[in-house]
Amino acid sequence: MKPLNHFPSLLCWLAFAGLISVGSAQAHDAEQEKVTVLEQHPMLNAPGKKAMVLTVDYLPGQASIAHSHSGSAIAYVLEGEVISRVNDGKAITYKTGQTWYEPAGSKHYESRNASATKPAKLLVFILLDDKADILTPLPK
Repeated sequence: MKPLNHFPSLLCWLAFAGLISVGSAQAHDAEQEKVTVLEQHPMLNAPGKKAMVLTVDYLPGQASIAHSHSGSAIAYVLEGEVISRVNDGKAITYKTGQTWYEPAGSKHYESRNASATKPAKLLVFILLDDKADILTPLPK
């Protein structure tokens, strides 16, 4: 994937919403990544939808659980390197400044810090239904 060249215009385009309060954080458990909601807003031009901006912090060697998103997401690597595998695609390592897109309903089988010694951080933009959770764990 190419680095995101129009990040400021994308950020303006994606004024985001959600059901978790701004600045809150959640972690699945001590071994999971830290998710912090930075911004959230109802989409006035798309009733019934919300948009969110959040960060995902990975400690060295940390990984997300396999999951899906009911909405569409764009991830931007702020720091480090992240390995991601979506649907039937192969695992791809994304470096600082690179992005990827996940269509609504995608299965995200792998999302993890590529380094065992350095942290990694994502900025994620997601558009989903008003009452939808950020992610849904996949059955094991």
